[in-house]
Amino acid sequence: MPKYLPILVVQETARQIGMDAELRGFETELEVYLSDFGAKFEQPRMVVYPEFYLCGATGTPEQRRAQLEATAEPIDGPRNRHLARIARNLGIWLLPGTVCERGEDGHLYNTAPVYSPHGERVAAYRKCFPWRPYEPFRPGNRFEVFEIPGVGRVGLAICYDIWFPEVVRQLAWLGAEVIVNQAATSTCDRSQEQVLVQANAIFNQVYVVSANAATPAGEGRSLVVDPEGHIRAQMPGATAGVLTDVLNLDEVARVRTFGTAGVNRMWSQFQVGDPILELPMYEGRIDPRRWQLGP
Repeated sequence: MPKYLPILVVQETARQIGMDAELRGFETELEVYLSDFGAKFEQPRMVVYPEFYLCGATGTPEQRRAQLEATAEPIDGPRNRHLARIARNLGIWLLPGTVCERGEDGHLYNTAPVYSPHGERVAAYRKCFPWRPYEPFRPGNRFEVFEIPGVGRVGLAICYDIWFPEVVRQLAWLGAEVIVNQAATSTCDRSQEQVLVQANAIFNQVYVVSANAATPAGEGRSLVVDPEGHIRAQMPGATAGVLTDVLNLDEVARVRTFGTAGVNRMWSQFQVGDPILELPMYEGRIDPRRWQLGP
């Protein structure tokens, strides 16, 4: 059976979510999108919102910090329970945008939660590369993937993470066939970021879904890229809108087996007896015996 993953990417500006009524409004908004853009699929849709969608903050760095402090919650707080209920009620894989998490250590984290159609939080990734000095968050210290049963594995990266090639390489090694990059890029480098989205897809032979915020919180131009780096779908500008696609994850295996453009098979690079390549920058190495997908 083909491994299809229907997706719905919402390009919207950030909003403040705090009260129960506002979360009910979020659920109503989602119902409308699913009604307008979704035929019924055997597999539930994966709905992706941009970075900061649920915790928009504006003003000076000090004002932003104060707003984020006011909306921060533990990952298992009330907001989590509401979002889990919404995912269960709508029967979707919900990536509601990143939230401001108050860690058990008291620090703020920029965290991307994921909820299953059963209303379970299956992942919560803390951004490893905050955009400094603008973001007041503490970096996360681990990479995160989650499984969609019968379909495949999805890896999480938040905005600036995509600028560090180690992130997607590690997620691919952990078995990710799709990388979701939730962003709130409002600066003039969105064009370069789109190139990086394509490059990461090519380097690692994975799908990359980049959901950017709409104006004024972001420059939009959300896009979906296939495992050979081709743009499958793209929002043309920064205004609010919805991007839909159905990913065939069997394409990942095809590209890795026969090569990008039928030529390049990076995951099959090494041969028996090849020397270990030292990586002094990381105090590590590339060991040909471990250069394969899966830890």
